[in-house]
Amino acid sequence: MTTPADGPPLEDQIAQWRMYLRRRTAINDPDVDELEGHLRDQLAALTDAGLARDEAFLVAVKRMGNLDALSREFAREHSERLWKQLVITPAADEAGSSRRAEAIVVLSLAVAAALAVKAPALFGLRLSPDQEVPPFYFRNASLFVFPLLAVYFMWKRRWNAVSGLWLVLPFAAGAVFANVFPWETVAVDNAPKGRDTEVLTMLHLPIALWMAVGVAYVRGRWFDDGGRMNFVRFSGELAIYYVLIALGGGVLTLFTMMMFQAIDINAGWFVGPWLLPCGAAAAIIIGSWLVEAKQSVIENMAPVLTRLFTPLFTLLLLAFLATMAWTGSPINVKREVLIGFDLLLALVVGLVLYAASARDPQAPPDFFDGLQLLLVVSALVVDGVALAAIAARISEFGVTPNRVAALGENLILLGNLSWSAWLYACFLRHQGSFAALERWQVAYLPVYSAWAALVVVTFPPLFGYR
Repeated sequence: MTTPADGPPLEDQIAQWRMYLRRRTAINDPDVDELEGHLRDQLAALTDAGLARDEAFLVAVKRMGNLDALSREFAREHSERLWKQLVITPAADEAGSSRRAEAIVVLSLAVAAALAVKAPALFGLRLSPDQEVPPFYFRNASLFVFPLLAVYFMWKRRWNAVSGLWLVLPFAAGAVFANVFPWETVAVDNAPKGRDTEVLTMLHLPIALWMAVGVAYVRGRWFDDGGRMNFVRFSGELAIYYVLIALGGGVLTLFTMMMFQAIDINAGWFVGPWLLPCGAAAAIIIGSWLVEAKQSVIENMAPVLTRLFTPLFTLLLLAFLATMAWTGSPINVKREVLIGFDLLLALVVGLVLYAASARDPQAPPDFFDGLQLLLVVSALVVDGVALAAIAARISEFGVTPNRVAALGENLILLGNLSWSAWLYACFLRHQGSFAALERWQVAYLPVYSAWAALVVVTFPPLFGYR
C-alpha cells in the first residue's frame, strides 16, 4: 500500500483508468477487462524491473496508449461490431438502450436534412438534371444541415432546451442574410451584375455557422479547457469520414446510372435532383455520428495523418516557391486562384491544429516539430507573396469584393501563421511550451468565423450586391 505522499493506492488508480475507458462509447465491460489484463501484465513486468508502483502505473498506461498492435487488434475486432453495437443489438441494458435511442435520433435527423434539401421545391425552387442549380441552394447549403447537427449535439450533450434556445440566433441570422439581399434583381445598363458578393456569401456562411455547431458540440462551454481542441479533432475526423462516404456515394451513383442505362432507362432524374443533394446532406449527420461512436478506435488517425501530410504539403509549398523564383512568374490574381490559395493555407493551419490535437503537450521538441515549423514558415512566405499580388492588383485595377475578401482572409492567415511560427521557434529553442502554441491556435478560431460573418453581412450592401 502506498503512503499518502506517494499518491492514491494502485487499485484506486486502476479503477480510475477503468472509469475513463467505460466513458468511451465503443468499449464495453468485457473489453475493459481485457485491456486491464494487458495493463496488469505491464505493471508486473515493470515492478519486477525495479520501478515503484506509481511509476510503473504511469509507464504502463503510456505504453498501452502506444501499443500499435493492440490498437490494430482492437479496431479490427470492433469494426465488425459497430452496427450491432449501434443498431442491431437489442437494448439489454441502459448503455444499449442509449445507443439505440441515439441511432434513432441520428437517422431521423439525417432524413430531416435530406427532406430539408427538397423543401424549397414546394415553393418552385426545384432541382432539375436539365437546368442549372438555383443559387438559392448554394447560399443555403449549410442551413439545410448545420442546425440539425447542432440539435444532435444538444441532444447528445443533454442541453437544457431553454438555455440552448439562444443558439437559434446565429442560424436565424444566417438564413436572413443568405436570402434578404437582392442579388438577382440588380442590373447595370440593362445587364445583370456579376454578383460576386453572392458567391462570397456562399463561401463564408458555412465558416461562420460552423462556430455555432462548435458551441453546441462543447455544450456552450467554449472556453473550458479541452473543449475547443476536441471540436478541432472532431472536425478533422468528420472531414475524413465525409470524404470516405462521398467516395462510396460516388461509386453508388455510377452503378445506379450504369444499371438503369443497361435497360435503356435514364436515371438522371433521380441521381441529380434526389440522390446527390439528399445524400450529401444526410452524410454530414451520419458522419458526425460515426465520429462520435468510433472516437476511441480512430484516435490514432490524427498523428498518422498529420505525419503523412505535413511533409507532403511542405514539399508542395517549397516546390511552388522555388518554381516561382526560378521562372519569375507572378501569381495570377483571379477569383478561382485566390480561393485555391486560401484553401491551401487553411489546410496548412488545419495541419498545425491537427498536430496540436494529436501531440502530448509535455513531450520535448523533436524532428517533426522542426518540420512543422518549416511548413508554417513556407506557408507564411506563400501568404506574403499572395498578399503582395493582391495589393498590387488593388492598386492597379481598384477595389472589388473578391480582392477585399481575399486581402482580409490572407491578413488573418498572416497573423495566425506569424505568431505560430514564433511560438514554434520558441518551443524548439526550449524558450516556450507547446501548450502556448495550442492555446494560440484554438483562441484564434473565432477570428475566422467573425471575418466570415462580416463578409456575409456587410459585403453585399457595401459593394452594391455585385
